[in-house]
Amino acid sequence: MALAGLRAQGVRLADLTVTNPTRVGLGYSTDLLSGLADRRALSYDPEPFGLMSAREAVAASTSRPDAHVIPDRVVLTASTSEAYGLLFKLLCDPGDAVLVPQPSYPLFDLLTGLDSVVSSPYRLDDHGVWSIDRESVRAACGPRTRAVLVVSPNNPTGSMLRGDDREWLVTFAQEHALAIISDEVFSDYPIAPGRDAVSLLGEPRVLTFTLGGLSKSAALPQLKLGWIVVSGPDTVVADALERLEIICDTYLSVSTPVQVAASRLIAGSMVVRDAIRARVRQNYRELQRIAAAHPSVTVVPPEGGWSVVVRVPETIGEEALVMRLLNDAHVVVHPGYFFDFPRGAHVVMSLLPEPDLFAGAAARVLAMAGPQ
Repeated sequence: MALAGLRAQGVRLADLTVTNPTRVGLGYSTDLLSGLADRRALSYDPEPFGLMSAREAVAASTSRPDAHVIPDRVVLTASTSEAYGLLFKLLCDPGDAVLVPQPSYPLFDLLTGLDSVVSSPYRLDDHGVWSIDRESVRAACGPRTRAVLVVSPNNPTGSMLRGDDREWLVTFAQEHALAIISDEVFSDYPIAPGRDAVSLLGEPRVLTFTLGGLSKSAALPQLKLGWIVVSGPDTVVADALERLEIICDTYLSVSTPVQVAASRLIAGSMVVRDAIRARVRQNYRELQRIAAAHPSVTVVPPEGGWSVVVRVPETIGEEALVMRLLNDAHVVVHPGYFFDFPRGAHVVMSLLPEPDLFAGAAARVLAMAGPQ
């Protein structure tokens, strides 16, 4: 209400929570959307998993030297959120559970609740490098657990899955008959990934669903195109795709124009991806420079993504600090409890804003959170 009140008064605010790439002054290619006018979009050819031309474009763009993506194993969705909903329907009955990382984006509680699925949290611990707290995974897993969710790069910590955690997680999933859902929507935006950072794309040993979409990879959330890449043992994948086809055929949610234009959208988005990478890294460097004058605050190094976490002294309290920043400094940030940080005091800032705005606002945040 305080935020709405200031906006109603016309107060100019520096919003460091913005994650909408279309509103931060980025340069898109002028003809990026021209493919949406393709006359082929006037013909409706319903395909449960999406048009093969679009699936081929996604497969080509997501394939890596160590993980070749087969178009037949690509499933198109209207968004990553819808992908979660489809997978919860595929894997779970009402009352079943999925394991969800903390800290992470709070959307999971809503998505699981809408499908009558229980969200069971497990912890990510920061010991200089974020890693899975394995004991918390064991404790959260029960007889009705059906899947474990991984977000890499994580939102908001920017942390990535570690190689040894991947091996442990695959073994754990095999032992407990779990599927793995790996949300890798920010994978196109590395900042400073560790040498042992890995992907679950193409994981062959256990049923795995890797998520991506144009919302992040092309910075076009309004076009509503996401995807699921399915991997694992061939017989298990075949069974999952057969059942998933029924679910997707029921909805047929992805629009034809965006599917027809998919290959051009993916190819043409390189300019804006490069611009975002440069913007995020520039703002992160500026934040590090500012933080050097405030030893009582700690910038938690992100490995990828669009956000950064700043650990602040606990003397003020997250909510009190956020409200002071809003009312006195006219800066909007997220408190750490919004993302379920288990301990300490944190604020979370987007690295997407225009550099001049970011630099001025970040300086006010750190000055109020940790005086020199």
